[in-house]
Amino acid sequence: MFVELPFELILAAGGAFLLGWILASISAAISARFRARKRDPRDDRIREMEAELRIARSEIETTRAKAEKLDDELRETSTGLERRDNVITEQQSKIEKLSRDLKDSVLKTRELRAELTDRATESVHAEAKIREVETELSVAQASTDMIATGVLDYSFAPDSPDSGTAANNGGAEDAAGEVSKASS
Repeated sequence: MFVELPFELILAAGGAFLLGWILASISAAISARFRARKRDPRDDRIREMEAELRIARSEIETTRAKAEKLDDELRETSTGLERRDNVITEQQSKIEKLSRDLKDSVLKTRELRAELTDRATESVHAEAKIREVETELSVAQASTDMIATGVLDYSFAPDSPDSGTAANNGGAEDAAGEVSKASS
């Protein structure tokens, strides 16, 4: 089945094959250079533009991602500002309410101080009147006790007997009248 080929023929075929391969490689390299020189400059421009397009698309994607992130931050910031404004408005209304309450309290305090001053003055006058009445009552009580014990008897007075009795009766009536006035 197998045919025996002479060794020289095998070497010649191998050498021819090697020579063909070397010539094909050299020919391919020369034709590639020639084709590169013959290549249309528009093809190069198209390739450059395609590369620029890929770069622009990637930049657009990153820019869109950044824009979405900034939009989210803007929404969060706007929400935060609205909340802060609401809190500030509530605090201002509370401050205004407290200010009005404070003014009302100050006015009421002034009125109460004035009323307290009036009452204190009335109390001082009442105490003075009570002391006067107590003094008059003690004088009247002392003179009543003296008349009852007989220490103060106007009938033995050096003046006329009628005038002493009248003075004695008049004095007792005056003291009793003052006592009744004081107790009223």
